[in-house]
Amino acid sequence: MAEKINILDELHWLMDVLQSIDVGLVVLNQDFEIELWNSFMQNHSALMPSDVMGKSLFSLFPELPENWFRRKAESVFVLHNAAFTTWEQRQYLIKFKNYRPITGVAEYMYQNSTIVPLIDTQGDVNHICLIIYDVTDTAVNKEGMRNANAQLEQLSRTDRLTQLFNRGWWEECLEKEFKRNQRQPSDCCLVMFDIDHFKKVNDTYGHPAGDEVIRRTAETLRNNLRDVDIAGRYGGEEFAIILINADEDGAGIFAERLRANIESLEVFYDGTQIPYTISLGISQLNEKINSPGGWIEAADSALYEAKHAGRNCWKVNKP
Repeated sequence: MAEKINILDELHWLMDVLQSIDVGLVVLNQDFEIELWNSFMQNHSALMPSDVMGKSLFSLFPELPENWFRRKAESVFVLHNAAFTTWEQRQYLIKFKNYRPITGVAEYMYQNSTIVPLIDTQGDVNHICLIIYDVTDTAVNKEGMRNANAQLEQLSRTDRLTQLFNRGWWEECLEKEFKRNQRQPSDCCLVMFDIDHFKKVNDTYGHPAGDEVIRRTAETLRNNLRDVDIAGRYGGEEFAIILINADEDGAGIFAERLRANIESLEVFYDGTQIPYTISLGISQLNEKINSPGGWIEAADSALYEAKHAGRNCWKVNKP
């Protein structure tokens, strides 16, 4: 009799632990019907044990992908080995709202989960235990770090004034495109352009006005780019664009449209309008260009020709 009382005491003690532990515990039979539902699950789902006992986990939580979970659990039943899922693979197993004040930026709880076999005295597994861990704090902190690193990486490759790629990153893009084109040749053009008489703009209106001209030029350039094109600020008032899958004719259409847009642009600084133009040089990649630097020289040569032709125009470097 005393032994029976001790066993009951131990059972009550164990149930107290299961109810107070800060993880979700769910015991499922082979039909995925719930046979244990601890207080963590009750508090986050707003479902009492009486609401869930004997019911299918999938009918209560339709957002849980049934086929995926069955496959996951099958290995636990058959192989008697635990299975794991992390928040990086799947944000949550069961969709619980996140109520933590510190990590309130997350709408739903991030979860890690473990499925463990419950082996009976005969060595069989007729039940599994699903353990759900709230890892929202860890996940939000890690996601925040990732976002911060991504922003820093973006800043490291972006020119602050124009929000275009800076020269260093743009040159890396140029080298990658050059090497890619050597492996798989395709039409590709490089356009170099600068602002005509930019020194006169600075001398007449001041350097802040010159900065405004550069900003508006970059804005107009972005409005004329396709998603695949790669544009950067090459120098003070000089810009460079890699036109992917574009031949000389296509690059000429782009250059003329950009030239005309800049010429008609109304830029004001301190109430004074600043008219200006640009000159452009185009070079299509060909077999005579044997390096990224050679490609830049070819486009720069065409730009030099446009300057000597009177500015506010574009020229093409012929191989």
